[in-house]
Amino acid sequence: MYQIDQPQALAEITSANRVQRQSRRRLTPPMLLIYLILIVGAFLTVVPFLFTFLSSFKTLDEIRQVPPTFLPQNFTTENYETVLNDPDLPLLLFYRNSVIVAVSNVVLVLFTSALFGYIFAKFRFWGKRLLFGYILLQLMIPFQVTMIPAYLILARLNLLNNLLGLIVPSGINAFGIFLMRQYMSVIPDELLDSARVDGASEWRIFFQIAIPQLGPALATLGILIFMFSWNAYLWPLIVLTEQNIRTLPIILTWYTNQHANQLNLSMAASVLVVMPVLLVFLVMQRWIIQGITLTGIKG
Repeated sequence: MYQIDQPQALAEITSANRVQRQSRRRLTPPMLLIYLILIVGAFLTVVPFLFTFLSSFKTLDEIRQVPPTFLPQNFTTENYETVLNDPDLPLLLFYRNSVIVAVSNVVLVLFTSALFGYIFAKFRFWGKRLLFGYILLQLMIPFQVTMIPAYLILARLNLLNNLLGLIVPSGINAFGIFLMRQYMSVIPDELLDSARVDGASEWRIFFQIAIPQLGPALATLGILIFMFSWNAYLWPLIVLTEQNIRTLPIILTWYTNQHANQLNLSMAASVLVVMPVLLVFLVMQRWIIQGITLTGIKG
């Protein structure tokens, strides 16, 4: 009987795998072009923020000098000390307002989007296609069209000059429902049916079976909602007219106008406002990358 020489076979397989990996590492001209485009795009994206960050450590005279410098010649943290100790700019108060709005919006949107996505993906009922089409239609309507009716509704509900005026209208997100519905459709119906046969309630199936499959999708949607809520300017500017309950983007504009001739202070304030979003993105980037593609059942 013919016998296979196992050491030799393993050596051949290892050699073949090594050759395959080396072939994958070879850069072809199209790959080089793609890498070049990505590098240029990343450079153009990062440079403005990097320039702002470095300028926040410069003196006012250095910022105004021509030609401008990229790296600070006289490194100083005085700009941050001035901004943080300014009695007219209680940053902790405005941070609190922005955190309350952003976190509340994230929690509400994730819950409602996952719930409605589960319903549209796994249940059959009359008018399902019509309702889902109506939700998709909301994605095509600019916010400026619904801004005045939303403002009048909030005025009737006495939610103007209230952080709830930024939270309640944002509790349901059409894009979030669409995204969760697409992810929910990947979950096999047999898995849910087996749980129903075992006597599990729909809420238990939703929280213990459906939700754990949506980690990357929930992380991606959460960071998008957080960034949108944190950076929102127009709607908070309309709803909130009292200074002490405004959010950071509005206060940043006010502070920049008050110190129009002090660009060093404006740079430092801008970095303090955008830093939380950047930190959240860096922490959640692994989940965001995973959320680009649909995921199946985890073993």
